[in-house]
Amino acid sequence: MKEKIDIDTWIRKDHFNFFSTFGEPFFGVTVDLDCTATYKEAKEKAVSFFLLYLHKSLAAANAIEPFSYRIIDGEVWKYDCVNAAATINRPNGTFGFGYLDFYADFNEFKLLADQEIEKVQATTGLIPSASGENVIHYSALPWLNFTSLSHARNFAFQDSCPKISFGKVRDENGRKIMPVSIHVNHALMDGYHVAQFVDAYQALLNQK
Repeated sequence: MKEKIDIDTWIRKDHFNFFSTFGEPFFGVTVDLDCTATYKEAKEKAVSFFLLYLHKSLAAANAIEPFSYRIIDGEVWKYDCVNAAATINRPNGTFGFGYLDFYADFNEFKLLADQEIEKVQATTGLIPSASGENVIHYSALPWLNFTSLSHARNFAFQDSCPKISFGKVRDENGRKIMPVSIHVNHALMDGYHVAQFVDAYQALLNQK
């Protein structure tokens, strides 16, 4: 479900009108997050670390309203839930696109996510996911400890979905630290909202 935002009465009307004219309206930041507790949780429960931190990222994104905004035909819409359109890595070094629905309960999320991952890994193509607008584009680069990241973009295609990428986990002073890149459309949100997401995500990563 989604509801239309009245741009004329929206507090970000001027910001939206300004950044909507940009050829590249996205901005991005890369932050280091402490995933020690979540890493230990995954080991203790014998579950996928990737799925656990991905689920917590989706939970954080769904808690920060601007991450549910999308631009459709020049109008702003708010979705009641956002899901994941994620790259799924294969053992042979390729990847495919998978669609993972968000459920507040991790076990329910994991059940369907495992099925989607198995389906993608059993194929050889990209399998472009017919996921719609209410997704966040996720990717994982577990081989790279990056400090910044850019994305391939087709500028002929209007895109307003946030893009979140996870990097290589490193050990630092007894903690597990993971770089996370966050790219969002400036017509829909600002650095303040990205900071809200980062704080919410870190709080969830700290919890078991």
